Amino acid sequence: MESIDLLVLRTAHDWLQAGHRVLLATVARTWGSSPRPVGSMMALRNDGRVVGSVSGGCIEDDLIHRYTTAYGGPGLPEGTPEVIRYGISADDAHRFGLPCGGTLELILEFNPAVEPLRQLLARLDAGQLVRRHLALASGAASLEHTTTPAQFSFDGQRMVNTLGPGYRMLLIGAGALAEYLATMALFNGFKVAVCDPRPEHMATWSVAGVEHLKGMPDDMVRAYSADLRTCIIAVSHDPKLDDLALLEALHSPAFYIGAIGSRRNSQLRRERLIEHFGESEQSLERLHGPIGIYIGSKTPAEIAVSVMAEVLAAKNAVALPGAVNVSQAKGEHEHQPL
Repeated sequence: MESIDLLVLRTAHDWLQAGHRVLLATVARTWGSSPRPVGSMMALRNDGRVVGSVSGGCIEDDLIHRYTTAYGGPGLPEGTPEVIRYGISADDAHRFGLPCGGTLELILEFNPAVEPLRQLLARLDAGQLVRRHLALASGAASLEHTTTPAQFSFDGQRMVNTLGPGYRMLLIGAGALAEYLATMALFNGFKVAVCDPRPEHMATWSVAGVEHLKGMPDDMVRAYSADLRTCIIAVSHDPKLDDLALLEALHSPAFYIGAIGSRRNSQLRRERLIEHFGESEQSLERLHGPIGIYIGSKTPAEIAVSVMAEVLAAKNAVALPGAVNVSQAKGEHEHQPL
């Protein structure tokens, strides 16, 4: 499954290519609470079909009524981009389902040019990080190659949105936990690859849409060219596979690196990496283990929910409180009186 940004852009391009009129809406600014973050996009076709989201649904409905023929409206106009704001008054906030005090500002692009969208998609499909600049006065969009992720920005005249290839997950080990993690990652828009040199484990893999990497995990981590949108998770339970893969991962810019294991096994892993491989407490600060957040999980499916939640928190730059840390939470529960 593609990331939602890629899905919106690809759908908008395909609709335009097929001769439809299309509105591309982007969340430009928010004040107070908002359902979707800045940079979120949706594509709206002239007949009312929608892909993506800029709110919880009410604003999408308003845009359909205003700009399409779905309910007998005039249809999408031509012209330069417009800025529209929702939720200025309490009545508007209530009408459009915005949280208390929330205000949302959208940039509306009417029938964006097909060729720049095609070029953008080609770069994203090639794994590039791209900044899309939009000048509101003219509606002209330009693309800039970059190697540095940047926050979405809008100064009232120019929008700059940094777009990249979809998030990726590399799993070391092909057991049941890996299958549940792969399933959750796929429906969260990640591209997933799995590496396990043990043929008896790979032979039973059942999740479709996952790339199978052949070779030793440390070699595959190196070849995978992890970037800032990559997470690497070792779940083989075999130190010969996990440790070497983690060593390579720790020297990459991956946003999340983790390994399955109990508190004792995680501590033993850290000691091995320090004693035998020259790592230090500082270099291991990026290594998550035990992985996941504490939800009392026992089954592979429950553990996968726990791990995926921690991965998404890291992806979204959310600092989790110590109360959900597995080591801390388990320690506290062990010392509770019966």
